[in-house]
Amino acid sequence: MQNFLSYRAKTVKTSPTILVFSKAKKLMAQGHDVINFGVGEPDFNTPDNIKESAKQAIDDNFTKYTVVAGIPELRKAICQKFKRDNNLDYSAENILVSPGAKSSIMHVLMTICNAGDEIIIPTPYWVSYTSQVELVDGIPVLLSADETTSFKISADQLEKKILTLSKPKAIILNSPNNPTGAVYSKDELREIGNVCLKHNIIIIADEIYEKLVYEDIKHCSIAEVSEEIKNITVVINGVSKAHAMTGWRLGYAAGPMEIIKSATKIQGHTTSCVNSITQKACITALIHEDGSLVKMNKEFLRRRNFMLNSLLDIEGIKCPKPDGAFYVFPNVAEYLSKNEQVKTTMDLCLYLLEKYHIAVVPGNSFGAENYIRFSYANSMQNLEKGIKRFKAGLSNL
Repeated sequence: MQNFLSYRAKTVKTSPTILVFSKAKKLMAQGHDVINFGVGEPDFNTPDNIKESAKQAIDDNFTKYTVVAGIPELRKAICQKFKRDNNLDYSAENILVSPGAKSSIMHVLMTICNAGDEIIIPTPYWVSYTSQVELVDGIPVLLSADETTSFKISADQLEKKILTLSKPKAIILNSPNNPTGAVYSKDELREIGNVCLKHNIIIIADEIYEKLVYEDIKHCSIAEVSEEIKNITVVINGVSKAHAMTGWRLGYAAGPMEIIKSATKIQGHTTSCVNSITQKACITALIHEDGSLVKMNKEFLRRRNFMLNSLLDIEGIKCPKPDGAFYVFPNVAEYLSKNEQVKTTMDLCLYLLEKYHIAVVPGNSFGAENYIRFSYANSMQNLEKGIKRFKAGLSNL
């Protein structure tokens, strides 16, 4: 059977997190109380008004195929969202609705990438970026950041990297960031955008965590910095994180008409349209916020503060304050190589899972070996219990 596989199938990587969470599921099936710090989705229910819109769509028999790019009223609502929240003017022709933001990114990469094109990915990065680039025959080029820069790259760093490349095509910029929670300021985005303009680099701006920012931090879309930068930017967003709609599967891309038109043609031959009922529900999510987002953010802020303070109380742990998303990303380097069994973050994660029944994500999943990711999309009771187990696990290494 091996001879039937394409080189893509042979070379695409399985996420290291699968090993951790398959073991976690086995432990739970055996009756163990496993605290899951790996969840990448809000633990809140989809707001009732959104669910009612979906029910109404079913009652109205709105259950057929739609146009590939998304129904006109949804694309109009997305344009209204961009104008309201980001002061960005888009028309419906600039919008592609896809079955999840991951799908939006994939179709954009398929649109812009030729074999050997280099796509710059700041690290730490969301686990799928590198594999998505490789699946379209692009070359992922990693650009490292760590806690000394609050996990953000600089414009100078970007330009130096571009000058070493032979076929630079695009950068994938994720703010607020998964796994670090880092949020770029408008000035930082302007400097990065100007470097991209200078070198004719397309910006893929993954802003799926846009609504999840805390205290006095403001999200800025790199596309709103200037009209020139907007013209080389494709913004990726969706309803999964902000509206607790992960299972509904709806993301969208907004960008230059030439890119969006071509990405729509490609989507027409892959997934086609997003399910019709989800599209109707998404209109309500974007236009009729019922206060759920404010409540969710308030609770996430409370959990973030607890997790951050708890981690910083542990000797040897370093962790910048995350300004967005729902993750903390501590440096655990001082706890590696404490014994023969725990030398890498994967070793540490398996040790914590097997001995202390907490599931966390190893840093090598995100291109950052000395770190681990905790999600605080879990109940405060579980967070408190899980942190106690984490401290006990470290103290007994």
